[in-house]
This record gives sequence, structure tokens and C-alpha cells, in this order.
Amino acid sequence: MTVAPQIAGVSPRFVQLLNEEQLAGKRILDLGCGSGRLSLLLAASAGWVVGLDRDAEAITEARRRATAGGLSNVEFHQADADQEEYSRWAPGLVTAHLYASDALIERAARALPAGGCLGMVAFHVDQWRETGQASRFAYDEARMEATLRRSGLTPEIVEVEREVKRFASVEEGLAMAVGLQDRWKADGRWFRYLAFLEAGGRTLTRSHLIVKARKP
Repeated sequence: MTVAPQIAGVSPRFVQLLNEEQLAGKRILDLGCGSGRLSLLLAASAGWVVGLDRDAEAITEARRRATAGGLSNVEFHQADADQEEYSRWAPGLVTAHLYASDALIERAARALPAGGCLGMVAFHVDQWRETGQASRFAYDEARMEATLRRSGLTPEIVEVEREVKRFASVEEGLAMAVGLQDRWKADGRWFRYLAFLEAGGRTLTRSHLIVKARKP
């Protein structure tokens, strides 16, 4: 049995890579799980799923959704995945969607058994490149591969998934980024994006790294 081929907001390519891990009976640790979107999807096929997130409200919602879905093989805990050691959960597969850090990779490598897998979707340095500032959580391919190898993992897949939206006017560009305005104003990216639009720029880029690595 495999997880559904698609879930809103999650790359079908990422889901495909997770399906290849023979999820039946496997213990999965889902880091930065939020309200449980990916954890609950995986629980439909896996042996056991543990979701971790530091947002207490998100964890409460994830638990509610698990109960509503009648899933008894998934549990959620409030925890900072950059500080927690993962070995206590004995995962055969560690996942993280739109969440990556050197600390996460290092901890996953320590916790996984030989043959265990880390699957992640991370922000790529081209994410929102029109703002002129990469997220501090973003990776390029070379840095990701180097971090994986330094932690003792063998990269199998490190590929970019990119979507460039094009529009015809400044107004359309502002509308496309309206949900990001407060965050971008806080770190200065909003004003650089405005300058990009005023100079004639008419694109907005979403760019992620899809990663699969294994412990030898």
C-alpha cells in the first residue's frame, strides 16, 4: 500500500520518492509537521508515524485531525526539531516538508539505522529571488550535498523543483505576493520586491530542493 499520489501543497515528486521506501510497517518521524498534513497522509500506509513541531496550536490541530480520521498509528508532540534528539523514536524514515537545517540533517543521520532514509523538501536559494534576498533556511544544491555527506548520509536525489509565475502589471505582482507582505516588510524584502516591479520585473519564483539521502 502506498500513500496517495497527490496532496495539496506537497510536491507529487516528493510523494513518489516516499512511496519508493516501502512504507508498510515502517516507523516514520515527520519533522516540522505543522497541523499534520504529511504525517496523516503517511500514517495511512506506514506502521507508525511521529510528528514533531514547536507550534502548540498546530500540534493540537494535528491531534484533532488524527482523531477525526480514525488514525491510531500516529502521535504528535510539541518539540523543537533542531534541539531534539531523534533516536528515541527509532525512525526508519525521517521526513521534513519545507523545513531544513544543518541541525536537522545531523540529528537524522545519528538516529537512522543503516539503510534508513531522510526525505526533505527544502527552500532553494532561488525561492522568491525577485526580493534579492535568500531565506536563511535556503540551500543550494552544493551546500545541501556537502551537509548530507558531512553528516554521514549518501545523497541519492538532490533536485530543484521551480515554478516561475509571470504577470502583466505591477498590480498583478502585488496581488500575487499579498500574503507575504508582512513577513517581507519585517526583513526588508518587500521594498526590494517593489523596486523589482517598478523596474519592469514581472515574475515571482517559487523554488524548492527535493532531497533523498540514505545512511550507508
